[in-house]
Amino acid sequence: MERAASRGLALSLPNVLTYLRIAAVPAFVACLTLLDGQLARGMAFAFFAGASLTDWLDGYLARAWSQQSALGRMLDPIADKLLVGTALLMLVHDNTIDGVSIWAAVIVLCREILVSGLREYLAELNVKVRVTVLAKWKTAVQMIALAVLLIGPTLVPYHVEMHRLGIGFLWVAALLTLWTGYDYLKAAFQHVDW
Repeated sequence: MERAASRGLALSLPNVLTYLRIAAVPAFVACLTLLDGQLARGMAFAFFAGASLTDWLDGYLARAWSQQSALGRMLDPIADKLLVGTALLMLVHDNTIDGVSIWAAVIVLCREILVSGLREYLAELNVKVRVTVLAKWKTAVQMIALAVLLIGPTLVPYHVEMHRLGIGFLWVAALLTLWTGYDYLKAAFQHVDW
């Protein structure tokens, strides 16, 4: 009976939205590697923005419809990290993020990998670290920064201003990333067997 219920939740709309967010990653990369110019950026932006919206929507629907599942809790952060990490790599690759701003991208990417490892370690110890409101803001700022950097070059009269705005948001995300990552480190160090 329990297995049937969990199989039903595997195909719930919140989980399907998470699957779609994961599937958007290769589609996003294909846009930026197989297409050229404004079409490539516009389509990549559409995939990224759509996937970013599902991040909020799947969590909202899972709570509203009481369809939270272990599968969803596992896949949701993975989907986020795949989307953000891939977008950062692609934007560094095409020099949208360059110079000293590469450090902001590195900070965000390193924190995402570090937190994944810490979550796994803490899960083995049955220690739960709740996602804070600040961590949710961090994710939102990251998504906005990357979306602005993606669409900026297509908005020709404003592309310089859009680039500055996107880079500014990226640095804010990097600072929030350091702050929220500290919560995970603090929780992990409290449970380390020195």
